[in-house]
Amino acid sequence: MWKRTDPQAKIKAGDRPQTCHSLALGSATEPALPHPLELSDFQGFSVFEDISHHIKEAGAQLVKKVNAIFQLDITKDGKTILQWTIDLKNGSGDTYLGSARLPADTVFIIPDSVFMELAVGKMNPQKAFLAGKFKVKGKVFLSQKLERIFRDWGKF
Repeated sequence: MWKRTDPQAKIKAGDRPQTCHSLALGSATEPALPHPLELSDFQGFSVFEDISHHIKEAGAQLVKKVNAIFQLDITKDGKTILQWTIDLKNGSGDTYLGSARLPADTVFIIPDSVFMELAVGKMNPQKAFLAGKFKVKGKVFLSQKLERIFRDWGKF
């Protein structure tokens, strides 16, 4: 996967430091996201867009009620294809692509198809979690607050 770009020999223990060749690789904080054309392949992308609009309108109230940061790692075939963060702890709330800028209180690792079933109300979140359909890291009890946000969004 990684290819050595400089002809410099490998450094052995006791060798003196040599001139370093640097290579600009880009920001380490930028998440590896699918190409924008591939986002349309993600079933839940329209759901996230709608939730983003809902949070922009009711964000300040939600921040007071929820006070948490949620990170959703959407997977397909066991690999993370998309990360989405819902920040309801700072300012008037925010949603954005990528991992949480501040430490997330709760991280959901959830397959794309399961996410869609949960979002549209076809699957009960508690039953799905207990059945092992998705994983939760961090403060599990906060997932109930996220469930309420999805229910409110459904009414929106």
